[in-house]
Amino acid sequence: MSNEPKAGGNAGMDSEYLEIRGLSVSFDGFKAVTDVDLTVLQGDLRFLIGPNGAGKTTLIDAITGLVPATGSAQKTGNELIGKKVHQIARLGVGRTFQTASVFEQLSVLQNLDIAAGAGRSALTLLRKRKSVLPAIEEALETTGLTALRDQPAGVLAHGQKQWLEIGMLLVQNASVLLLDEPVAGMSAEEREETGNLLRRIGSDRVVVVVEHDMDFMRSFATSVTVLAGGKVLSEGSVEQVQADPKVQEVYLGTAALAEDTTDKESADA
Repeated sequence: MSNEPKAGGNAGMDSEYLEIRGLSVSFDGFKAVTDVDLTVLQGDLRFLIGPNGAGKTTLIDAITGLVPATGSAQKTGNELIGKKVHQIARLGVGRTFQTASVFEQLSVLQNLDIAAGAGRSALTLLRKRKSVLPAIEEALETTGLTALRDQPAGVLAHGQKQWLEIGMLLVQNASVLLLDEPVAGMSAEEREETGNLLRRIGSDRVVVVVEHDMDFMRSFATSVTVLAGGKVLSEGSVEQVQADPKVQEVYLGTAALAEDTTDKESADA
């Protein structure tokens, strides 16, 4: 099996999947998400794109228990809708936010140790370990933060904080990762590094990336789902989605998808 994520994923007997059926979210009578069906298999690096207000972040909020929803969202057979945030996290569903939430005063290593030790007491968490857990060593290597392990998280560059947050999900054994605009505000070099990180973690996990950056999507997505008005508008490979007239219409005459321009929007429903 190739280590590169690929369209369709690499489903096998023990593989993970995220299966969403008829998922809807309403706020005071306004339907932010309407009857969304979405299936993502392990090894398929899925990008979720769409204009502002399309419901992309709301969909992730529903899957992770932050907003109430109807319908079904199953992680490898476990229903998520109706469960509390901590129960969903315990099932191996992890997410990042547009602003990285790390403990800035603590070192990179301590951030990872706290994430790994969700069940340990505060006293044992703060006590210096004689050895570093293998899962933490692996997360440091995967995220490229090994050399910065003893640095306070607060001094990290913007991109490195996002990588640390992804590392914190990895040490929690998250096998479904939902990443909300992970490259927003990053330099070109950081975007490239992040794309390569997503490829590394996406080969054996379910990874869904909410994104506005079309260049980044074209470079790293193995498959794409387009949301518009809270509904799935189109789905397929980058090429299939870009060629879809419905998608071109939503993106105002193909400019955002067909040319090498980066969509600078950042706010989302």
